[in-house]
Amino acid sequence: MVSKVSFPVGSPGGPRTMSVAYERRGTGEPLLLLHGIGHHWQAWEPVLPLLTPERDVIAIDLPGFGSSPALPHGMSYELPAVVPVLGALCEALGVQRPHVAGNSLGGLLALELGRQKLVRSVTALSPAGFWSQAERRYAFGTLLAMRRGARLVPEPVLGRLSRTAAGRAALTSTIYARPGRRSPQAVVAETRALRDATGFGETLDAGREVLFTSDVPGVPVTVAWGDRDRLLLRRQGIRAKQAIPGARLVRLPGCGHVPMSDDPALVARVILDGSR
Repeated sequence: MVSKVSFPVGSPGGPRTMSVAYERRGTGEPLLLLHGIGHHWQAWEPVLPLLTPERDVIAIDLPGFGSSPALPHGMSYELPAVVPVLGALCEALGVQRPHVAGNSLGGLLALELGRQKLVRSVTALSPAGFWSQAERRYAFGTLLAMRRGARLVPEPVLGRLSRTAAGRAALTSTIYARPGRRSPQAVVAETRALRDATGFGETLDAGREVLFTSDVPGVPVTVAWGDRDRLLLRRQGIRAKQAIPGARLVRLPGCGHVPMSDDPALVARVILDGSR
């Protein structure tokens, strides 16, 4: 059952209280899961049954996405502002230095958490921040087109599209290599999540100048990239390895940008191996 936790955060206007929605399951060392832009914690559902026997898994809706409200007025969605929020969230949940796995935007956040020594290991799946300017413009243009499409499709049409393999491919093939594996219910829910994400625009704006060029010393890092990623091309994984020489770079055969449903067993194994 999804829960919410409220906690204080600092802001330019003084202390504020915010809340984050999360799903917590399993036993073992804590593992924080961070989704990508426009998604929600349910992106991780395909791998949860494989992770929870070995990890205390906390899958969250990032601020302004899913069921989590936007950041308090005046707070930035830039990395230096969002990472302390995640640190405060962990403190509110009674978790110290969890393992973290993130996808896309979540992968970038996971790497910054690692750089600041707030986590004990990092697994980044197609993380943002290793693009050229041309690749970033392409990715952002694609994301904006997906957002426009999600906002324009009427609810009855969305329901009809989700019930066919071709319709699910039309809605989600940009991020999944195997969109037919998504259930109709999941496709409807994630299209609504993209449509309704209050933090989408500000998060995209905050990412326009982002490049992750720092090493992450002293923390085990795994960077994994789907070889069928159509949003952040897999050559960006080579740049990630150059920036973080000690990282383990893993190829995810047959996987797209959001690989958790394309190959749940492989993704779960990569996360567990990276957090041992």
